[in-house]
Parts: sequence; C-alpha cells; structure tokens
Amino acid sequence: MSRREAGRAGVGGAAPGAAAGVGPRDEGVARGEGGGLARHAGAEWLRPVDLARAAGVSTQQIRNYADAGVLPPAPRSPAGYRRFDDRHRQALLTYRALVRGHGPGTARAIMRAVHEGDVPRAFALIDAGHAALHEQRLSLRATGQALEAVAEGGPGAPALPRSRLRVGEVAAHLGVRTSALRVWESAGLLTPAREPGTGYRVYLPADVRDARVVHLLRQSHYLFAQIRPVLDDLRRSGGVEALRTALAQRETVLNGRTRAMLEGAGRLHAYLDTASRDPSDYPDTASDDPCGPLASSSQGPYRAASAPDDSAQ
Repeated sequence: MSRREAGRAGVGGAAPGAAAGVGPRDEGVARGEGGGLARHAGAEWLRPVDLARAAGVSTQQIRNYADAGVLPPAPRSPAGYRRFDDRHRQALLTYRALVRGHGPGTARAIMRAVHEGDVPRAFALIDAGHAALHEQRLSLRATGQALEAVAEGGPGAPALPRSRLRVGEVAAHLGVRTSALRVWESAGLLTPAREPGTGYRVYLPADVRDARVVHLLRQSHYLFAQIRPVLDDLRRSGGVEALRTALAQRETVLNGRTRAMLEGAGRLHAYLDTASRDPSDYPDTASDDPCGPLASSSQGPYRAASAPDDSAQ
C-alpha cells in the first residue's frame, strides 16, 4: 500500500478520525459546531449557524443566548461542543417574539425563569408587562383630554397667577425643573421673550400653554420631533388637528406593542408545551446532558407548571 493510500484509509485501515479516538458519531459532533456533519444515529443536531439563520442573528449571539439562559441547557459532546436541537430553535424564536413586545431585558428574564423551572415567575413578568401597557393607555387618554383643554383654552386649562411669568414661576406652575424648560427652549420648542436690560425670560400665556403641551406629551414619551408639529399647528391656526394626529400615532404604537405581546404569549404557550415533552424524545438529552434538569428529569421542569392550578385561584 502506498503512503497516499495508507493516509486515505487511516492508521490500520480505520476510518478517518478513529486513530485519535474519535468515532464517526463524535466526529459529526466535533464538526457540527463549525459547519460540518450534524446528523447522528438518525437524529439531526442543529448547529449554531442553523439557529442563527432561523433568527437572523450571528452565531456568537446564539452562544451568548445559551450562556444567558435564553436557551435551555444544551448537552455537550465529549469534545465540548454544544448539541442544539429543535427545542433550542423553539426557545430562540420564542425569545425573539417576546422581545418585540416586552423588550430584551424582560424577555430574557422570562426565558430564564422558564428554564429554571419557575414558570409562575415568567407569567408574573408577562402580567406586569400587560399592566404597564394598560397604564400607558390610560395615561394617553388622560393626556389627550388635558391637551385638548389646554390647546383650546377651555375650562380644563389651569389659570395663570399673572400674565407675565419668570422661568422659575413657570416651572413651579407646571411641576417641572427650570432645566427642563431650558432644554425645551434649546430644542426650539419654546420661544419665551426676554426682558430688555435684564435679559430674563418672560413667559406669556401662550408660552405657558406651549410649555404645558410639551410637558404632557413628554410624559407620554413623545420625542421632540413629534411635538414640534403640534406646537406649530397651535401657533399657526390655534387648531388641534396635529395634536390629534400625534395622539393617534401614539395609540398605533401601543396597539403594535399589544399585538407583539400577544404573539409572544402564543409562542411561549407553544414552547411550554414543547418543553414539557419527555427529554427522551430528543436525541441523547436523557442520557448525557450534565447541564441541568431538562435532561435529567423524566417530567421536565415545565410539566407541572404548564397548566393553571385551579386550587390556587
């Protein structure tokens, strides 16, 4: 046998990799991390790149998610590579759906609670997110009513102590800091006059009205660029159409968050059902996953908590 033929056959005629103590199964695991084989004894493992493509993120982000508890514990091959499967793909897609409604911090806390077996804590975080969104809706409604009264000068508009106010008096009247008024002025939202000689700012009733509009809109998380057309409309025609448009746009944003939260809840519900399956349904996780209860418990950490407990209601 020539040297080239011996190299092809491996040492002693064994398959490539056998001389290093790595069988065909472990070879697939070792190569699966970087993009090689990913099939083992009829069951297909997912590589980090497969998960990354499913979610539109980098492979490093997948490893970060695994380290942060966003993904369930993953068994490792003897070579130390993580073994991902469809359960991890479902966890990843669930997290990404939760991010759209709750933000990354809360979404990460929800997934970690699930993977730690504390599903009630995950539900509490979701409930808190919905409650906060409801409060924002109530605040938007109250803000809209107050702004209509202020813009139109109706009976709901607070009376001023006098017609010409200094910056400190306006701040006290609105319940804001003088620094906030100066920031709004620097952004071009407020244009108070200046006293001749002293240069002190003088706020007339229209200036106070504008400051109140800015204050109310900022409380509802409006950006300066969104506030500016509202003020321009008030100053130009005294109308409130731009104000109503801004309020409608904000309501649209809240509606989008509600839909995203519902999508995330649906994903989480499906994932809890998936995660409650017996770990032996997944390749090798029942026998060689030293990383946590998902693989070591025949029930899994979710099964008991995945359905509501009527006795606790």
